[in-house]
Amino acid sequence: MEIIVGKTAGFCYGVKRAVEGAKEELEHTKEKVYCLGEIVHNKQVVNELEKKGLVVIEDIEEAKGKTLIRAHGVKKEIYDIANRRKIELKDYTCPNVLKIHKMVEKYAKEGYYIFLCGSKKHPENLGTLSYCNENFYVIEKEEDTIKALESLKKSSIPKLLVISQTTYSLEKFYIIEEIIKNELPKNIELIVKNTICKATEIRQKETEELSKKVEYMIIIGGVNSSNTKKLYEIAKVNCQNCVCVETVKQLDLQEVKKCHKIGIMAGASTPQESIEEVVRTICGNEGAERVFRR
Repeated sequence: MEIIVGKTAGFCYGVKRAVEGAKEELEHTKEKVYCLGEIVHNKQVVNELEKKGLVVIEDIEEAKGKTLIRAHGVKKEIYDIANRRKIELKDYTCPNVLKIHKMVEKYAKEGYYIFLCGSKKHPENLGTLSYCNENFYVIEKEEDTIKALESLKKSSIPKLLVISQTTYSLEKFYIIEEIIKNELPKNIELIVKNTICKATEIRQKETEELSKKVEYMIIIGGVNSSNTKKLYEIAKVNCQNCVCVETVKQLDLQEVKKCHKIGIMAGASTPQESIEEVVRTICGNEGAERVFRR
């Protein structure tokens, strides 16, 4: 048996920064530390931090002391509410997300209509949209693009900015961009900013390459992790035997061990311990002939 673990599997920079920051805050603060929403989309990571004393809240009004802002960021008004209530905020929003907030705020002030490619309910996008004016449209999938363009035409706004959730599918973004360029009236100024983070792009490309070379593909990540879902969607196109699991307990080991070449990738919020546990469990007492880390 041969196991190939993707080079980019596991924590990205933004997640690592947020998790390590939370651990440090818990270590150096005697009082309760709060976090507005799950700091990252991974139950194992959140559970570990809760055991150390982190209190996850869903409303800033619940905060009674130092409060962490998760890697996905929060709505603009949260900062004002915290300031008014004299709540100390520790901002662990991913730097890439903060760049998008500044960009969107700038273009909104300049009168641009904004298309955001991503999920309407994803916390990152809820934060980003709070920096827009009322003229925006969320494109979740390629089919939504024509409706978005109709909304733009009704607004009579002559300027359009197209951006993306940092963990959106690169392939889908390019398709949407192409549709917009083909269908957009010539009198409308168009600016397209590919705001999918580089780590996401590289991870998606590696998943595509790896899934073409193996008999069985395992994607590890949180059930509510957007970037993990994207990896699974990419992998299952190229590998018939493909599963997405949160923990090793969800693996069908009998099916896995029928294969000689196994690929493993993990979402940006998946800790290294979860990846190592999957590798160890598959190997068992027999071990694998080769375990590669790309």
